[in-house]
Amino acid sequence: MHEVVEELKKRINIVEFIGSYITLKKAGRNFKAICPFHNEKNPSFVVSPDRQIWHCFGSCHEGGDVIKFMMKWENSTFYEVVKELTHKYGVKLPTGAIDDKAANERERLFSLNAIASEYFTYVLTNTTFGEKALEYLHGRGMSDSIIKTFSLGYAPSSWDSLTKFLKKKKFTEREIIAAGLVVTRERGGFYDRFRGRLMFPLKDLKGLVVGFSGRVLEGEGSGAKYINTPETILYHKRETLFGINLAKEGIKKENNVYIVEGEFDMINPFEHGVTNVVAIKGSALTMDQLMLLRRYTNTVTLALDTDEAGIDAMIKGIELAEDLEFELKIATFDYAKDPDEAVRTDAVRFKKALFQAVPVYDFLFSIYEKRYPTTDPFAKKKFADNLVPVLDRIRNPIIRTHYFRLLAQKLDIEMNSLELIARRLKEKKTRFSRPKAIYSAETKEGDRSKLIEKHLISLLLQDTPGYKLSEELFEIIKPDDFSLASHQKLLLAYLDFQTDQTKRFDINVFIQYLPAELQAVADELYLFASGETDAADLSASHLGREIKRYALKRRVAAFGMADELTEADKKALSEALLELNRVEKNIISV
Repeated sequence: MHEVVEELKKRINIVEFIGSYITLKKAGRNFKAICPFHNEKNPSFVVSPDRQIWHCFGSCHEGGDVIKFMMKWENSTFYEVVKELTHKYGVKLPTGAIDDKAANERERLFSLNAIASEYFTYVLTNTTFGEKALEYLHGRGMSDSIIKTFSLGYAPSSWDSLTKFLKKKKFTEREIIAAGLVVTRERGGFYDRFRGRLMFPLKDLKGLVVGFSGRVLEGEGSGAKYINTPETILYHKRETLFGINLAKEGIKKENNVYIVEGEFDMINPFEHGVTNVVAIKGSALTMDQLMLLRRYTNTVTLALDTDEAGIDAMIKGIELAEDLEFELKIATFDYAKDPDEAVRTDAVRFKKALFQAVPVYDFLFSIYEKRYPTTDPFAKKKFADNLVPVLDRIRNPIIRTHYFRLLAQKLDIEMNSLELIARRLKEKKTRFSRPKAIYSAETKEGDRSKLIEKHLISLLLQDTPGYKLSEELFEIIKPDDFSLASHQKLLLAYLDFQTDQTKRFDINVFIQYLPAELQAVADELYLFASGETDAADLSASHLGREIKRYALKRRVAAFGMADELTEADKKALSEALLELNRVEKNIISV
């Protein structure tokens, strides 16, 4: 397996590969991006073409090679990714090379779900049991081709027909339970979860079935209108977007995604040519769903119900969208209750309504104007109470000021009054919120010392033309001036390595020269200076003097901890203080 992985790394250019998923920008020898795996404002995700690795210096601290990137991107196991990449890049995978229990289990469940989906589709389109359901779908404007495109199906009203079918296909009871396709009885045994329902396969980005949603036919069945696969190792409701596998290219092309509430609201617009649409379960957007969509667009247009629950969901979604810097819009249909009915009633009018989507804040203004006519002070207060907390979340100062001025004009009050309310809200939020870990905000002295050490070592490792920077720095500092043992060992190895080199430093040769325990440290530090830190605008010599100052301060502090100083200690302390004074003067004078 090691040989297979190494061959993949040789064939795959990591910058081109990752750049096909996210936008990379040149940063010296490396490339940078907003990390796709956590919410952040400043780019902390660094990719090295020399080392063929990536690392996030933000809050997730993830890193690795192309395989690790794909594992994170697709939420797949190591062996699943290796199998996919070897097929894509023509690398031969030896028979029996993959023997991973987790990967095998996931592959079995994907296979089980695919066969279950085929079973439901067959029942819908080829049996008398599915005739009524098929007639129902046709009645809702769905063609046979769109039914096939979405692999729609029907679960017959039987307690165990699916279970029996899957057992014939050599799947075990444990696997059927793990896929969430049955419900376990309290007194033992189990029965099919989906019975007498239209079936919508829920698929991931690659089109693999992760779960199902089942809907009762109009006027039939009992219980909930929709039931879904429970949480499994494949299906996670917070991450799932119905139709994403079909819509992702359209979303990317249009730089916009329409978000609707249900499967029909997604399928019928898709059949009418609106290909950049996905559906959520219910009206609540999640951060996981938005993080997924951010890979393809920075514009989100909500086409949700505009009842009380829908508006509450919009407001909750605003903060998430603002955190990810989405442009958020609202599309409404005054002639229909939802997108499904709207497109079936008048497709031209439906598309016009989508095109005329308004910014979410304009929409909220219109909603609250109707609720609270601003003719008396109490209505004005309610108007402001609803809108100020929402407007205060706007991160862009131009957009924020625009809407605060608009609100002040509508309420006929001064901007200062609204700003006072907003400031009090911020103060209250600050008091009760926990500080976030931000890469560029290591402000404590000990943290700053470590940050500067990392940045300086990174500059050394990226100084490939020669050793000019090294010669300059080691006139100011020594390896034992660094606070971390790993940094000291790395610099000693660097100096030893340097004696064997003449003109050019090769990071790949150096990494192999290091002992195994230092290789990962060196890889991370090599990328560090490409991130955004407080040290980025300072010269290497200035950073070297700062490191010397911190080292001298630690030395002086150590003397202060001693119970009694010898004459030699006193002399050493005096020399350290004199040198500290000289270094600090040099720092100030620069």
